[in-house]
Amino acid sequence: MLLPGVRSAARRLGRDLPLACRGCSRGAGGKGLVLGIYSSEKDGAAALLTSAGDAFDRLVSGRLRELVSICGPPLKKGKTRIFHGLHQDFPSVVVVGLGKKNAGVNDQENWNEGKENIRAAVAVGCRQIQDLEIPCVEVDPCGDAQAAAEGAVLGLHEYSELKRKKKPVVTPQLHGSAENEAWQKGVLYAQGQNLARYLMEAPANYITPIKFAEHIEQKLRSFSNVKVHIRPESWIATQQMGAFLSVAKGSAEPPIFLEIHYSGGANTSERPLVLVGKGVTFDSGGISLKPSSGMDAMRADMGGAAAVCSAIVTAAALNLPLNIIGLAPLCENMPSGKANKPGDVVRAKNGKTIQVDNTDAEGRLLLADALCYAHSFNARAIVNAATLTGAMDVALGSAAAGVFTNSSWLWNHLYEASIVTGDRVWRMPLFEHYTKQVTDCPLADLSNIGKYSRAGGACTAAAFLKEFVTASHWAHLDIAGVMSNKDEVPYLRKGMAGRPTRTLVEFAARLSQDSHNTT
Repeated sequence: MLLPGVRSAARRLGRDLPLACRGCSRGAGGKGLVLGIYSSEKDGAAALLTSAGDAFDRLVSGRLRELVSICGPPLKKGKTRIFHGLHQDFPSVVVVGLGKKNAGVNDQENWNEGKENIRAAVAVGCRQIQDLEIPCVEVDPCGDAQAAAEGAVLGLHEYSELKRKKKPVVTPQLHGSAENEAWQKGVLYAQGQNLARYLMEAPANYITPIKFAEHIEQKLRSFSNVKVHIRPESWIATQQMGAFLSVAKGSAEPPIFLEIHYSGGANTSERPLVLVGKGVTFDSGGISLKPSSGMDAMRADMGGAAAVCSAIVTAAALNLPLNIIGLAPLCENMPSGKANKPGDVVRAKNGKTIQVDNTDAEGRLLLADALCYAHSFNARAIVNAATLTGAMDVALGSAAAGVFTNSSWLWNHLYEASIVTGDRVWRMPLFEHYTKQVTDCPLADLSNIGKYSRAGGACTAAAFLKEFVTASHWAHLDIAGVMSNKDEVPYLRKGMAGRPTRTLVEFAARLSQDSHNTT
């Protein structure tokens, strides 16, 4: 039942509608509309609609504002109300709470709160339109069309490739045309992250090393300034990547080294940004077998490669004026008669020997060889991303990716990019204290785990990688904690998160505009 006051108000407006105070009927046709509303600055103040909301309210002779005011208390951030029948072009209108109008960068949270509010609000509004099975939704730009587009496209995404019953496909569009360029940019940013989510979520028997590489190649096929090289095991052997091959030999799936060259710079000889991603398409732990509970999630242990490759796909779509090289060593880590055994010693591309004390610390072995190879490109900067350590999840959880870097210049760019995207990063230490723990090794130059076992595990892993880096601008992103989403990020559904793809894209965009001499 509607409250008497609400029902009488609806009749005064010439309607007898179910409004938001009651459930919504399914199967409505036409377009849906998502409009934003800000929190009132003062108690009892009139609803503060966005510019698009005001325009729509005028179109319906003030009925929207009146219904919002009588249909309950003011909308809180991220909450919604649904109205039906206000306009023939939009059978259902969702009004979403945006929080404070002037919300900006929050120094305590290290992100732009206004942008995050928009992403979250738009996502929940679009999902409500999807629940009504309306095939198209127009979205209020809410003062930031890029953030609104990201919220819409990220919020509607769900991996359902292998299900017979799927959620209705909803196409989000910008309401109005004034901010179309920013909207399209947001769509591309979100589609990039959704590509990473797709790759990470798919079962490991669907995304094998070769299938991963072929999927990325297909995504980049239409760009004339991109070259993709799918390097086979024989090539990896000629490169003397013994650490990488030692991990791959335990699986029946052959390893692949994926190499992408995006030539977006004005001069193809300009020094590139090199992005390196760990690409373990399934990680059983090898002989140091993981517990069976939750092991299925290790299909996403190629999250670093997924984020890096998706970021390059997005950079190409945005036509960023920057040269980028992407490197992804791809393999499975499986137990077999050929697998690495604890205590084995392998030799990396740069000649350093590594004692494999734990076969489940395999990602750093792949990256060691890939980082050595990355130095052959005279890189402007090298950034690697990897779901590397459970210790990173323990340290930061899903709040931020950990960044270990030898360059404050590089850190500042990554940090500033993450404030804009809301997909945060946090700087971690690269102390000599941790280096000693991986170089104090009885049989080889290095151990693949710190001698104090679990203590500072993310830091000792970073210290290990540092032994294969001579570049003055290098950053290692440990993204294990942000690999998946339960309910922490409101504009992502439960599942693999595809983080921090948008931060890598924003970082590349800023680097392409940076005139600072990094030589």
